Amino acid sequence: MKLSTLVSRRHFVAACCGIVATGVSSRPLWGTVRPGGGDPGHPTPRPGITAANVLPDADLVDYPGSKSAFEAIRAIPQVVDGIRCNCGCAELPGFYSLLSCYEGAGMARICEICQGQGRLTARLHKAGKTLDEIRTAIDARYG
Repeated sequence: MKLSTLVSRRHFVAACCGIVATGVSSRPLWGTVRPGGGDPGHPTPRPGITAANVLPDADLVDYPGSKSAFEAIRAIPQVVDGIRCNCGCAELPGFYSLLSCYEGAGMARICEICQGQGRLTARLHKAGKTLDEIRTAIDARYG
């Protein structure tokens, strides 16, 4: 009897993915305490942080849907630097905060979670919410 009659390739790949996903999902997607202290999982905003490293509009030409999120982040880098990103990127080398998602390789160009957290942070900050209130809202929605 041929193996292809017992298990199709599609079913085999799906089963392997399920096994891998089960193992990965048991790990936390982010660290516990960020460098510099702060709430577990949320970093302490770094003094003097600016939006100097946030990708400029010229780097977003191929990602027009992310432009408004990047604009919002550029206006409040000191707030965004105190937010943990919940998409799993906190495990990447060089990551510090949600602000990191908008710098360097600019993961937020393609990640809806990074963009959503950024837009929510900007909206709540504009409404006068404190960093702790913003963190609570981020955790409730994305945590």
